[in-house]
Amino acid sequence: MMILTDDSLIQRIYHELIDHSDEELELELAEDAENLDELFDENLPDSPEKAARRRYFRELFRLQGELVKLQSWVVKTGHKIVILFEGRDAAGKGGVIKRITQRLNPRVCRVAALPAPNDREQTQWYFQRYVPHLPAAGEVVLFDRSWYNRAGVERVMGFCSDDQYEEFFRSVPEFERMLVRSGIQVIKYWFSISDQEQNLRFLSRIHDPLKQWKLSPMDLESRRRWEAYTKAKEIMLERTHIDEARWWVVQADDKKKARLNCIQHLLDQVPYEEVQTPTVSLPQRVRQADYSRTPTPQALIVPEVY
Repeated sequence: MMILTDDSLIQRIYHELIDHSDEELELELAEDAENLDELFDENLPDSPEKAARRRYFRELFRLQGELVKLQSWVVKTGHKIVILFEGRDAAGKGGVIKRITQRLNPRVCRVAALPAPNDREQTQWYFQRYVPHLPAAGEVVLFDRSWYNRAGVERVMGFCSDDQYEEFFRSVPEFERMLVRSGIQVIKYWFSISDQEQNLRFLSRIHDPLKQWKLSPMDLESRRRWEAYTKAKEIMLERTHIDEARWWVVQADDKKKARLNCIQHLLDQVPYEEVQTPTVSLPQRVRQADYSRTPTPQALIVPEVY
């Protein structure tokens, strides 16, 4: 394994901070190239990194524009989509989910990120707590981890018995086939990162106060059990890769490339078409002669510190 020096760790944290700032810029920047050029000309000298960031933003905005078209088509046609995001801790699942949903209507495209099952849920049929989150017509649901917890963390950490583990593999292909027969399109992604890359991302989080909250005791334990997770992942992919709901592996050592590749692939899986929408015009405000606005009490106004 690579030995991380103080200088290389500082560089790593620096690049993570740039990535974090780009997340904020993604929400603020317009799509036109002129604004992008102004931004990068003001903040960075000419460099391969500057050109790569510009390309990333341009492609991300283009793909997000296509996601908006996909959303309109889903609403019009009543299509139903379930997308599962699985992978090791710090693999970048949350990052791509954020980019997919960033500019979409949360009533159409929503995220399901379930906590650990409570005592009652542990006595239910295993898939029961996931079923209420499945989409109705005209909806897309992104599962940030899913029923495959049983094949991964539950298996490695000993949270399920051997019998429960085997029953999962007997049941999950039929469960997913039932979903597909009911009209739900199921797309499954595994985000793959290397041992070295996960180590670097964990170290970066440890040394970044803004990201330390992302590291749970379970995450740290998963680092120690890297090989057990690898074996569990290999078994899971082999036993649950079915024609109706196949697995797709995203190479995720490079976060930004992984986001773009995953979104482009997702768009390719759905036969969407651009939906013609009516022209929107702003109506004139109706003004009443006897209308008088009541002043807001000063005590209710937030102080203008800035």
